[in-house]
Amino acid sequence: MFPLGMVVFPHQVVGLCVFEPRYRQMLSDVAQEDQFGTCLIERGSEVGGYDQRTSVGTVVQILGAHHLIDGKTLIMVEGISCVEVSTWLNDDPYPRALVSERCCDDVAIEPALLKSTQSAVRALRNLQSELFADQCLQINCEMDVDPWVRSWQLCSMTPMSVLDQFKVLSLSDPNDRLRLLAEICCERYGDYQRMLATDISAPPFV
Repeated sequence: MFPLGMVVFPHQVVGLCVFEPRYRQMLSDVAQEDQFGTCLIERGSEVGGYDQRTSVGTVVQILGAHHLIDGKTLIMVEGISCVEVSTWLNDDPYPRALVSERCCDDVAIEPALLKSTQSAVRALRNLQSELFADQCLQINCEMDVDPWVRSWQLCSMTPMSVLDQFKVLSLSDPNDRLRLLAEICCERYGDYQRMLATDISAPPFV
C-alpha cells in the first residue's frame, strides 16, 4: 500500500514521485503485476510513516516509470478499482494490508443525473479557470461513452477538498456519488463567484 495525501479515483491518471527506500522496494516487489494499493492519509505525513490511514482506497496500475539519477522514480498510474482494508499488517518493509474488492452497488446510472452533473462540473471548471488563469484546466475534456467510467471521470475532474474526495470515493452507489458531486459543485461555484466579485484569489482546493 502507498498511503498518500490525496485520493486516486478509478479511471483517474496521476503522476507520483517515489523516493523513500521502502516504496522503492515496493515497486520492485510489484514489478510482475505493476499494481499496488493507495489510500488517503487521515493524519500524519506521507514521509517517514506513523500516519493514520483510511480504510477505503484504490488499486492502481503502473502505466510507465522513469528512474532519475538521484534514486527517485517518477511513475504514472491509473486507478482501476476500489478496495476496502480489512486488516493493516506490519509496515516492514512498507505499508501492507489485507484488502477486499469494494464493489459498487449494482444499479443503473440515471442518464439525466449523469448529464446534469457533467454540466455542473464543466461550469465549475470554467469559472475556476477565470480565477486561476495560471493553472492549465481543460474545460471540454473527452469523456468515455460508458456511464460508469464517465461517472468516475467526473469525480477526478471536480475541484474539491481532499475530505470531499474521500466522501465521494466512499459512496458505493454511483448515483449518490453524482448527487454529492453536484452539491459540491454548487457550493464551490458560489465560493468562486464571491471571490470573483471581491477580486480575491485563493488556492482552489481548500
